[in-house]
Amino acid sequence: MKPDFKINFRRRKKLTTLLGLALDGSRLDGVVLKRTNGSLAVWQKFSAQLALDPLTAAPELAGRELRNQLDAAGVRERHCVVGVPLKWVLTAATELPPLPAADAKSLLLLEAERGFHSDVATLQISDSRSPLADGKENVLLAGIPATHLAALEKVLAAAKLKPVSFAPGISALQFPGDEKSGGVLALAIGERNVSLQVTAGGGVVALRSLDGAVEDEAGRRTLHVDLVARETRVTLGQLPGGLRDAVKRIRIFGPRELAQPLADELELRFDPAGLKVEWVSACAPDEFGVTLPGEALLSPAFCLAARFLAGQPPAFEFLPPKPSFIGQFAMKYSSGRLRTTGAVAAGMAAVVLGIFLVQQIQLWHYRSQWSRLAAKAGELQAIQDNVRQYRSWYDGSFPNLAILRQLSLSFPEDGSVTAKTIEVRDGRTVTCSGTALDYAALLAMQSRLRAADGVNDVKLEQIRGKAPMQFVFEFKFNHGGGREN
Repeated sequence: MKPDFKINFRRRKKLTTLLGLALDGSRLDGVVLKRTNGSLAVWQKFSAQLALDPLTAAPELAGRELRNQLDAAGVRERHCVVGVPLKWVLTAATELPPLPAADAKSLLLLEAERGFHSDVATLQISDSRSPLADGKENVLLAGIPATHLAALEKVLAAAKLKPVSFAPGISALQFPGDEKSGGVLALAIGERNVSLQVTAGGGVVALRSLDGAVEDEAGRRTLHVDLVARETRVTLGQLPGGLRDAVKRIRIFGPRELAQPLADELELRFDPAGLKVEWVSACAPDEFGVTLPGEALLSPAFCLAARFLAGQPPAFEFLPPKPSFIGQFAMKYSSGRLRTTGAVAAGMAAVVLGIFLVQQIQLWHYRSQWSRLAAKAGELQAIQDNVRQYRSWYDGSFPNLAILRQLSLSFPEDGSVTAKTIEVRDGRTVTCSGTALDYAALLAMQSRLRAADGVNDVKLEQIRGKAPMQFVFEFKFNHGGGREN
């Protein structure tokens, strides 16, 4: 048998200081931790509301906004670990029989192609495994669109940050690798949603985002306890029998004013089933295997950074791998083919050096020309930035006014149906919430809206109450004024 040689051309320096960031809707939480002699210290911490969405805004502008927030908080650390929003994550569960590693990898790839509605080639996929009976394993596959991660990386690069990990924040709050975390259903209350995670057997077996569980009404956040309780019961019912029976605790993370009422309600509903419900208000002293500071924060940003510095790998890692050129060359030619391609490689190296020499001469020439054009280029760049920032304000078609006009024409004049909020996304997706005196008036309004020019795909998303009733519906608006097929 040939020995297994591993060539490590670049050894990553172990970090002692790290910036933890957690994205939750438009809210950004951050904390800078430093590890010294087996203990952690908090250097800076901050919270901010971002005006730009990193997925849709120009990376330069979103990165500049992030950099401004970091500068305002006095943060200079460049290496960061980022808690990605759970609503980005797609999941699929499967059972894995005892197989060799290569066969198991092929089987999981097939299961991912069947379980995800997106092409697996467009996803960054990670998995978490939990043992089952007869040597089988429950595997939870989690994937994030590569375009989301690429956009986030561009924003971080524009903010002069170097990411070392992308992971869900709830998996850092309730770490599945901790033996005591086996059999736990964790709920983390966010800005607009509740993150749900079930851990058993040292792995994650369920991961969900309960969107719409938290609403902001007149600056006051309201948690829909019934929705969370219902989805919690549904999630437990969908688990395999052995894993469902292993869940013994429900742990709730979040502010006391929202978490404590939820804990009280879930205790009434799940205590007869033998589930212990608790609100987690602080980190356990031995949570991370290091000494925690007195001002330790029980937040995704803190826990992500603390676990990374403590050497605890995340349950799901979504940071795309970036092997160096030398590493790619070594992996490709470290076998016996290296002996037969050595001479060719030497010749290619000589050619490449010649090309680089010619390129360097050209660069010297172009730099001299650029020095004469730099001032004008700077003026043009400033003009382009202004055009990009204010283009939507000078759109002659007035798309938002056209949407509001169609809505106003569809609503009755007698006030039986009124709108409360109107949200326009991507210039064509419209979400409207409001109140109606009865269901008949709501249906009549929707019928008029469906018949309006340019309106497509009207969907009633939510109804609460009876008389009056609260509603939420969504539709697509075609600014061209036609119907889509």
